[in-house]
Amino acid sequence: MSRERLKIGVVATASRMAPEVAERVPALARSLYGEDAPEIVFHPEVLASAGHFAGDDATRARAFLDVANDPSFDALWFARGGYGACRIGEAVLAGLAPVARAKTYLGYSDAGALLGGLYRAGFPHVAHGPVAQDIMRNGGDAAIARALAWLVDRNPETLEPSLGDGRKAAAFNLTVFSQLLGTALEPDLTDHVLMLEEVSEAMYRIDRSFFHVTSNASVRRVAGIRLGRCSLIPPNDPDFGMAEDAVARFWCERSGIPWLGRADIGHDADNKIVPFGAAA
Repeated sequence: MSRERLKIGVVATASRMAPEVAERVPALARSLYGEDAPEIVFHPEVLASAGHFAGDDATRARAFLDVANDPSFDALWFARGGYGACRIGEAVLAGLAPVARAKTYLGYSDAGALLGGLYRAGFPHVAHGPVAQDIMRNGGDAAIARALAWLVDRNPETLEPSLGDGRKAAAFNLTVFSQLLGTALEPDLTDHVLMLEEVSEAMYRIDRSFFHVTSNASVRRVAGIRLGRCSLIPPNDPDFGMAEDAVARFWCERSGIPWLGRADIGHDADNKIVPFGAAA
């Protein structure tokens, strides 16, 4: 017997999406689920262009609200990262209708700005995990299959392994999270395990971001920090002399925040899913 098909809307809140994603992702979904495959609808805005962005700020905010406020959609899936979600965060939050609260929101990287704002506003189904554009990565089919398995079935095998300890959690890109602190998009992460990952930042910038994050009074109320993968780190001149895990431990110890080790998240096809709050 066929189950009711999930309807997923894909929007770009930062940079525009590669056109072939709109063909490859639904094709993969059909190969995995057959007639039960979720209906994946790509908002036309995902291919819009305004300089760096997938349309100007008003266009991107309107696309987000088109899906979030449409009762026919079950989930909003971020098309990709890049940069731009913070520019529309407050406008999006102000425009959300009550129906938007029941939806699932999945993304990572720059999408963390909006995920943080949604979680701050009490939205219960917010998660860090693969974006649609990840199908373009090496091994990207596995990332998309993981995202769909969580969106469709809440498959526990898709989750970051440490979530089994029962504590609340949240996950962000380190730079994005650092920039959220003190803004209207910063969530309350008291007693949460905070997972952080990074990409394309020099070690001195990773160190600087950890200084800022761990010096924040609200962050010092977390249950602890886990560090995901830090990839494509450009060389320092002179060499920084510390690897990313040593930097994370250093700032955790200095600030009194428990260091909990590594997390299986990052800017790659192995990026696991972290629901904000208590993982079901």
